[in-house]
Amino acid sequence: MASSAPELKGLQTRYRQLARQILDLGFVQPGSVVSRHTYCRTPGCRCHADPPQLHGPYWQWTRYDSGKTITRRLTESQARLYQELVANRRRLSEIVTEMEMLGAQAAEILLQQTEPTTPTETSLQHLAEAPAPPTALL
Repeated sequence: MASSAPELKGLQTRYRQLARQILDLGFVQPGSVVSRHTYCRTPGCRCHADPPQLHGPYWQWTRYDSGKTITRRLTESQARLYQELVANRRRLSEIVTEMEMLGAQAAEILLQQTEPTTPTETSLQHLAEAPAPPTALL
């Protein structure tokens, strides 16, 4: 199918662009980074005032691994680093998802190029390649 060649070439071009973006990403880390403000148990503390002035911010990085939550407390500068690593991981996931979609589109084009055009051709090929049925012995 000559009409699908330009479409396939476009998919390949976009796929290569995405692969180059992966090379430029930098380090990746799954999870999320959050800033927390907390109350304490000290009576009369500012966190119990009206309005409350909570303690913090306390930065945390959290991820899940094998069904367990892993949390690490971070300094503000560490939090900025982890935010970049997590953003890189999210971008990587987006790129891989787009690459998978391109692969599915390419597969459909390639399958159409290899399949017979009509069901009749398939049936006739099958009959021509089938061995002759055995004859009955009398």
